[in-house]
Amino acid sequence: METMIQPFQFAFMQNAFLVMAMIAVPTSLLSCYLVLKGWSLMGDAISHAVLPGVVLAYLVNIPLIVGAFAAGMFCAVATGFLQQNSRVKQDTVLGIVFSGMFGLGIVMYTKISTDVHLDHILFGNMLGIGASDLWTTGAIALVVSAVVLAKHRDLMLHTFDPVQAQAVGLPVRLLHYGLLTLISLTIVATLAAVGIILSIGLLIAPGAIAFLLTKRFDRMLMVAVGATLLAGVAGVYLSFFLDSAPAPTVILILTGMFIAAFVQSARRARQTART
Repeated sequence: METMIQPFQFAFMQNAFLVMAMIAVPTSLLSCYLVLKGWSLMGDAISHAVLPGVVLAYLVNIPLIVGAFAAGMFCAVATGFLQQNSRVKQDTVLGIVFSGMFGLGIVMYTKISTDVHLDHILFGNMLGIGASDLWTTGAIALVVSAVVLAKHRDLMLHTFDPVQAQAVGLPVRLLHYGLLTLISLTIVATLAAVGIILSIGLLIAPGAIAFLLTKRFDRMLMVAVGATLLAGVAGVYLSFFLDSAPAPTVILILTGMFIAAFVQSARRARQTART
């Protein structure tokens, strides 16, 4: 029994559990909208695009999250501009923008001397979370979650039918860029814990799991949050005994949950077809 509760006795593990619980809610809520809207690649693009912003913020000695957010928003706006002013499809534009900005970030990083390890930027450092990281992550997570829950009906209509949303008088453009802003803020909140690369897993997998398990949107939000909290706690806990990094362990568990949800969904579909 003493061995079972050992992970909860260390301060660095307690911080890891806490930060994982904080980021689970906003990432899960946004994941549902990204999956239903077909914006999974948009989340991937923004997550990769924040790297040059982080490096630039380090160079000018401003908070890294400011540079990350600015770079994420630049990526979102640039993608929209290129899509509207060219014949190139959105997925192509996203691929060009996020790979270009990620490459720029790598080049910039190699040209500076810093004590910030690249692995911590790319994959996070959940076991090195400090009090300032917890406050920053908690504040951003609270703001994003509050906005999503307060505007979930408007965002839902915008996600399913933007034409209808515009017809009933909703500010479609504001909702569009507001959602992109929330995605950028959420990625910034996850940087310290899971890094740039793995943040996309938290922004896609929960919504995909919930989409396979339920057909009601309000229930989908709850299932996504529950799945991420379960995977987060289990991943951090198991990483202690496996001597593995917590963030990849969490993503691996989410992947396993998606496979299980897919199998369950396929089985249910076959049973429905038989009847």
